[in-house]
Amino acid sequence: MNDEVSVKNKKLGQKLAIVAIAMFGFGYALVPLYDVLCEWKWIERDRPDAIKAIPETAYTVDVNRNVNVEFMTSLNENTPMVFSSEMPQLQVHPGEYHTVNFYAENKTNKTMVARAIPSFSPALTSTYFEKVECFCFSEQTFAPHEKKTMPMRFVVNPALPTDYKTITLSYTFFDNTETAVKK
Repeated sequence: MNDEVSVKNKKLGQKLAIVAIAMFGFGYALVPLYDVLCEWKWIERDRPDAIKAIPETAYTVDVNRNVNVEFMTSLNENTPMVFSSEMPQLQVHPGEYHTVNFYAENKTNKTMVARAIPSFSPALTSTYFEKVECFCFSEQTFAPHEKKTMPMRFVVNPALPTDYKTITLSYTFFDNTETAVKK
């Protein structure tokens, strides 16, 4: 009976060791898998500037439908700036063009280079949110204590599925001064 329990314990130990090795291998494989998926689906900040901005397209405005566009702003923890949008949200009709201003200020005594990175929620809506003009297309240079008004012109494509009633556009400003100096 002791031999039988010992054999069962040994088999259980082997199975647990295999599970632990498989979990480690899966965790190790996630990094290259993530890299492959991110290359497969372009992230907006990595797109060439020439294809970020699109020309204004004459859409038929869907006046029977409203989409609430929310604007959120944040700063990377190491970015000594003030950053905000002129309004927290805007009701739009798909197909109608709008311009929203964003404000930024360098709070330092040094010239600063910063970049705004956009993100959307729900993520699918980024396909239907078309920016014609945006400060996020390139790095922004700020003189010491300089304040800027930065426009973003956009349209929500009328092809946006009707079950999406709210789009949240969030910008995070990052201090790229050291990176810009190395270039």
